[in-house]
Amino acid sequence: MNRATTILLPILGAASILLVWQFVLPLMGVPAFIVPTPATVARKLVTDAGLLAANALPTALESVLGFLIGNLAAVLLAVLFVYSRPIRAAYFPAVLFFNTIPILALAPIIVLIFGLGILPKIVIAAVICFFPTLVNMIRGLEMPTRSEFELFRILSASPFETFWRLRVPRSLPLLFTSLKIAATTCVIGAIVGEWIGANQGLGALIIQSTFNYQTDRLYAAVITSSALGLLFFGIVVLAERLVMRRHPA
Repeated sequence: MNRATTILLPILGAASILLVWQFVLPLMGVPAFIVPTPATVARKLVTDAGLLAANALPTALESVLGFLIGNLAAVLLAVLFVYSRPIRAAYFPAVLFFNTIPILALAPIIVLIFGLGILPKIVIAAVICFFPTLVNMIRGLEMPTRSEFELFRILSASPFETFWRLRVPRSLPLLFTSLKIAATTCVIGAIVGEWIGANQGLGALIIQSTFNYQTDRLYAAVITSSALGLLFFGIVVLAERLVMRRHPA
């Protein structure tokens, strides 16, 4: 497919879904209080713009902090696991077991430990970002071949130079793959944390709208949270392009 077709097809696909949602679902008898039309949701996005923005700010803050903390912890632990096999053998199974716990089951425990402030939301967002980055970063740091390590040894490279000039550049594609996943999941983590206990944020607004049967506001809040994830994803993609120009794989 040429470039124009690649751009046009997603637009046509989205437009067809919106048309079915706007006209076909009401004709099928789907009540508006269950699935409001796109036009109704669009009006709510405009009329409730201030409310949505006020609730998006704490969710964005929790997401960004969770993203930074979770991924930084994952990268540091991956470096430790790569350079220390005994520590990896001892603790990686525990990390793997921790990751099998559903975030919805883990969130109440985190809230009980850290209270009802912003901290548990950040922790939940960090936890949901942590494991994919850890696994991919370990794999990326171990990607260089024996011949590449031998070449660096022949060139008398120090362990730090081998790490910084060989292991890190080879791990960047996998790292950014994980960061793009985390850019959206960190928003999910923050919203889940707000479901458990919060009076502000998009998660709290979603819960309040659900219980009050304000479906137009509910859909507007969901779309706002999706836009937040897409914004973070776009920032990571931009950062990837800038970094990979300097360190091509």
